Order: sequence, then structure tokens, then C-alpha cells
Amino acid sequence: MSPTSDSTPLIDGLLTKVTDNDPEETKEWHESLDALIADKGAKRARYILLSMLAQARQKNVTVPTQMTTPYINTIDVTNEPYFPGDEGAERIHLVDLNGAFAGKPQNASVVRAIIDAVGAEVPVQLGGGIRSLDTIERYLDVGVSYVVVGTAAVKNPGFLHDACTAFPGQVLVGLDARDGKVATDGWSKLTRHDVVDLARKFVGYGVEGIIYTDIGRDGMLSGVNIEATQRLAQAVSVPVFASGGVTDLSDIDRLLEIEDDGVGGVILGRSIYEGTLDFGAALERANGN
Repeated sequence: MSPTSDSTPLIDGLLTKVTDNDPEETKEWHESLDALIADKGAKRARYILLSMLAQARQKNVTVPTQMTTPYINTIDVTNEPYFPGDEGAERIHLVDLNGAFAGKPQNASVVRAIIDAVGAEVPVQLGGGIRSLDTIERYLDVGVSYVVVGTAAVKNPGFLHDACTAFPGQVLVGLDARDGKVATDGWSKLTRHDVVDLARKFVGYGVEGIIYTDIGRDGMLSGVNIEATQRLAQAVSVPVFASGGVTDLSDIDRLLEIEDDGVGGVILGRSIYEGTLDFGAALERANGN
């Protein structure tokens, strides 16, 4: 679509993508905002702008979502582990947690920045807030290699089926579970769906793989749920990627013991950030070195 009509949406909020069809009117709005800030202050202006955005959405006016979120580094810079650079990761796994709760992308600009930083050599897979084919297409267009469909797959299986058909080989399903039951909506809701039964169903749709997260262990550094991971891997014909609970090299060793059962890899996060796992050593172990 050419950026010349009033119906053209803002692309991630970038005004440079849209032609201003009435500069004088735009100037008047800007002057009104300046006057509001001068008279009532920035806090009042922010409230007015947010309320207008809410009203615009109610009237079905296309407006950009907030693409970045506040971040606080809880690890002092003096305690951060040393990251020498390229250590040979086979993939980068990203989750838009804000998007998972909002039901739509919330950090698209950050995703693009990461893709630009790593280049095309390392595939990036992304989950969180993926609820439409349009969202999948936009992410793939900017360089995401695989999308991870989670909540939408459980609530709307037809969408997952359509996604696998439209984007073969690029759709993974993320199954987050506690005690064998699938959780949705950023882990906030526990369903009655059995994770193995649901996984088998989704494999029939054509998913490329399954990311299995034990939400009782994710980020807890309490060890991988080997038994549950193995049971799921044995039940399906696509690779299962373990996630949640990895602490150190002993967890890598335990996962390697069940690799032949269908475990295709493991997602690492907090163990790297906090230095309990040497990523380079883990990769060497996984590659048999």
C-alpha cells in the first residue's frame, strides 16, 4: 500500500512512513499539545493522549501499539557474567512476554533490532502474542525464521492448522504445562488439556516442532523435568525442545541421555545470565566434544 492515503496505517509508529495530507491541521494539533503541556503540565498531557488513543481504538481507528517496555536490570553490572561474543548458538529464542499477555506484538522493534544485530547466520524463533496469520507474515518478513504459537493454538486450533498450511516448516507450537496440564495466557490460566494429547493433535496439523516448558521450573534453576520431557518426546514424531529449569552441565547431560527419544534441543536463559552454566562448555558437550 502506498503511504498516500488517510487509511494507511502507521508502521510501528513511524511518521516517516506516512504522507501528511494536511500539514496546517497537523500544526494546529501540535500547537494545541504544546499549549496543554505549558498550561497543565506533562502528566496531564500524557493522560489526555492515552485517553485519546483508547477512544481511537474503540472507534476502530488503526493506531500503533507501544513497541517497547520498561526494563530494569536486576543484576549489577559488576556481577554480570562475561559474554565473549559468538559462542556458536544454533538458534536464538525470543519471547514477547508483554505480547503474550496483550494478545498482540508489543516488542516488534526490539525483535527487529536483535535480528539486525545477529544477521542471517543464526536463526531466530519468536513466540508471544502471535494470534493471526498477518502477524506471522510480518515477523517472517523482517527475518524471524520460526514462529512459536502458544495460547492461540490451544484456544483456536484452527488458526494453528491454517498457520502450518500457510507457512510450512516455520511454525513451532509452544506447550507450557504444569503437572501435565497445559497453561495459556502467559501462564496465567491452567487448562484441563493433557499436554501429550494436545501435542499429538498439533503434530497432525504439521508443526515443525514442540517447545515444552515446565512452568513450575522455568527460571527456578531447579533442574529439568526429564521424565515429562521424555514422555512427550516419545509420544510425538517431531523434535521436542526442552525449556525450563536448566541449571548446569548435569542437566545437559541428562537431556543428552534422552536425545534419541526425540529431544531436539534445549532453550537456555537464566542459567546463562546468572553464570551457573558455561554456555560454551554446554555446546561442546551437546556436540560430543
